[in-house]
Amino acid sequence: MTRVVLADDQDLMRGGLKVILESEPGMTVVGEARTGDDAVRLVAELEPDVICLDVQMPDVDGLEAARRIAALGSRTAVLILTTFDRDDYLFEALRAGASGFLLKNASPEKLIEAVQTVAAGDALLAPDVTRRVIQRFASGRVAVPDPAVDSLTEREREVLGLVAKGMTNAEIARALFLGEATVKTHVSKVLLKLGLRDRIHAVVYAHERGLMPG
Repeated sequence: MTRVVLADDQDLMRGGLKVILESEPGMTVVGEARTGDDAVRLVAELEPDVICLDVQMPDVDGLEAARRIAALGSRTAVLILTTFDRDDYLFEALRAGASGFLLKNASPEKLIEAVQTVAAGDALLAPDVTRRVIQRFASGRVAVPDPAVDSLTEREREVLGLVAKGMTNAEIARALFLGEATVKTHVSKVLLKLGLRDRIHAVVYAHERGLMPG
């Protein structure tokens, strides 16, 4: 059972998210928070698998909440739900150690997939978020070669390029006609060979090294 906490100051938003997530077998909402303080407290008390965290909340905002959750040493994955009202919020959350980013106007299927992805220990970036990360962290930079890239197989480079486009393992599997487990293995090998923490850093790395697919 994937256990989720929802943190959003809008009751209607939390209610809608709860209905969507609990429509998925094996997923349950174990707590709801209206403030960042409450979010951190619930993570400490309940140790959920995932917290869906809004950025703009009273008292303590989502960014500070994400930092405090990271400081707890919690195994809870942080999934940021954003409307892009402030781009800088997104990148502060990235630095705070969030595992995933999703737009609030994403489809119910994308929300469920995002929660499942970060609960499994993977990181996720929505395609729109990927573009913004690339623009902020790599805009205007000249591609920097890295000898470690030579250790990648042709298939691993192909998978890295699709990860850099913001595609999930399931989407990559469909694009390359591979099993999802095979894709996950390729991604793990890419991160290990390149010394990258997660998919988010793989996006920035691929752009910096000129490995983005055309």
